[in-house]
This record gives sequence, C-alpha cells and structure tokens, in this order.
Amino acid sequence: MAALLFAALTWQVATDGPLLSPDERLGDAIRTSAIPPGPAEFFADLGNLSVALPVLAVVLAWITWRTRAWRPAVAALVTMALVPALVAPLQSAIARPGPPPMAPETGFYPSGHAATAAVAYGLCVLLLGGVLRTRATAYGCVLLNAAVGLGLVRQGYHWPVDVIGSWCLSVVLLYATAYVLSRWVSRSTRRSSSGTPSC
Repeated sequence: MAALLFAALTWQVATDGPLLSPDERLGDAIRTSAIPPGPAEFFADLGNLSVALPVLAVVLAWITWRTRAWRPAVAALVTMALVPALVAPLQSAIARPGPPPMAPETGFYPSGHAATAAVAYGLCVLLLGGVLRTRATAYGCVLLNAAVGLGLVRQGYHWPVDVIGSWCLSVVLLYATAYVLSRWVSRSTRRSSSGTPSC
C-alpha cells in the first residue's frame, strides 16, 4: 500500500498533477499559521543527519552489545544508506520547486529530512522492539515523525506531499528491513534448535 501511494504521489509531482494545487495551498496555510516557529524548527532539525544518525548509532551499539549479534546493525546501516541513494536521484530527476522561502531552488520531492527521520527513528523502534516490546515506543515514533513533518512544512522547507512521499518510501524500507531481520531470526532459531552454531 505504501509503495503504491508513493508511486502515485511521485507521478503527481513529476507530471504537475492536480494534487499539487491543494498541496501547495495546504503548505501555505501551515507555513503562515500560528504554529510557533521555535518548536517547529526544533522538530524540523530532528531530520538532520547530524541528529538522527548519532541517535541510531547509540541504539545500534547498545543492541549489538546486548544481543551479541551483528546482523541487525548491518541491516540497519544498509537501510540507512539507501535513504540518500534513493532520495537524491529522485530529487534531481523530478526537480520540484520548493516553497517560497526556498525558491527558486528545486529538488524538494521527496523530503530527505523526513525520510532520514522516519527511517532512523523507525529503525530504532524496530531494533528496540525485540527488547522493550512496548507499543508506546512505536506510537512515540509516529508522533515524533509527525512533528518533524509538520515542522518542515511550517518552516517552509517542504510541501506536505514532499513529506508524505518520504513517509511512504520509509515505510517500504522499514518493512523490507523487518522482513530480512525476521528471516535471520527464524533461521537462527532453527539452527539453535538443531544444535548448529550460528553467527
């Protein structure tokens, strides 16, 4: 579902489809709203690599130390590396103009900051889920990313569809990573039950 929505949004942006007019009106309304710029900037900054990557690194180090397993860290690092590998070419190819504060620059779809936040913090929840097993962590991640997206739009860094498209792409990446991790866990469990040493 997320992949289909991402494809539809990308098609709309690439072809200047009818969705862009209401998207820009909504973006203008949020940007000129009464949402305080200070908190908006704070949450928008949580999508910076300089913030998200250290958070992910701490979680990876702790999980690797606790479980003595290196595969989850490798999967997370590969997933994180896919964010710029996928986002940058799309931004260049589509070249969507940014909101007025960023004009006349182009390359705003999908949002790199929104994707960085969604994947980095989503990976943290995914990896911690096997240890903490609490829904509150997942709900907190959703709320945090909603605040990041709202901050990006409020500060005029992105249009709403830029953010939503990044969320869709991030969901695809996180589901793929969760699938890989589940296969590794299943394989490791089968090996352990059969007495075969596993990595």
